[in-house]
Amino acid sequence: MYIRILGSAAGGGFPQWNCSCQNCSSARAGRPGFRPRTQTSIAVSADGDSWAIFNASPDLRQQINENPALGSKADGRLRNSPIKAAVITGGDIDFIAGLLHLRELEPFTVYASRRVLDTLAANSVFNVLDGKAVGRRELPFDKPVDIEGPAGPLGIRVECFDVPGKVALYLEDAAGGPGFGTHKGDTIGLKISAPASGKHFFYIPGCARVDAPLASRIQGAPLVFFDGTLFTDDEMLKQGLMPKTGARMGHMSMSGPDGTITAFERLGVARKIFVHINNSNPVLDDNSPERKAVEAAGWTVGEDGMEVRL
Repeated sequence: MYIRILGSAAGGGFPQWNCSCQNCSSARAGRPGFRPRTQTSIAVSADGDSWAIFNASPDLRQQINENPALGSKADGRLRNSPIKAAVITGGDIDFIAGLLHLRELEPFTVYASRRVLDTLAANSVFNVLDGKAVGRRELPFDKPVDIEGPAGPLGIRVECFDVPGKVALYLEDAAGGPGFGTHKGDTIGLKISAPASGKHFFYIPGCARVDAPLASRIQGAPLVFFDGTLFTDDEMLKQGLMPKTGARMGHMSMSGPDGTITAFERLGVARKIFVHINNSNPVLDDNSPERKAVEAAGWTVGEDGMEVRL
């Protein structure tokens, strides 16, 4: 199974277009140790030819151009694409906006929770994905589904499960009720496997906490891609970037007694990779103390173009 990180940053990318924080300024200036990143997505293939993308970021066109395996083939039909399916883990803009790049009547299949499919259906702009070419299929919870493209199964199986999180910002309950209107299916994780080889891994790009069911599910996993939005819960407050904590946005932080590193210490996960990393996060500096602490704890900070094979 081939796994490629297309993008590893949180919403807005890195550097963010309107941000002059220390990290973004350093990346924009090309300073050593600050590597630009596009918004979070991965691509998975069982054979290296047909691919499924997991989340469709606003940077998808750039990501396709930077990853030749996902581009149109010169020896194929006049219009062609190896992208046969898109699996979506939430309704956030940085997870769905890239679907608009995949118009032009190219056949593929969109998989998502009912909650996300209803969000797409409620916004007519997504009708540019003509239903005659682009199917939409619901991912049931806790039931393995073989991902299919227009020509049949891709050799990739996905099991969807609910994780603690929060509804997308633009869908929040204006009344500010409990959970801001969050429902089951707003934030999901995925177990992704290749039945032919028996290999599997987990993709969880957004998560508010590792509760007991999630801990039990990923215990002893060979590989987990996990939400790395912030290093500390209040870092955006302290940097003057946003009047919100990570918890308010539905993301747990890497550090601290309730953070991701602590939560994973006893789970026996063989390989742990952070994705969805916010531009405020000090681990984006390769030489920072925070980056060294993360690596010392056995974590890898994801980068665009990183490839893993299982």
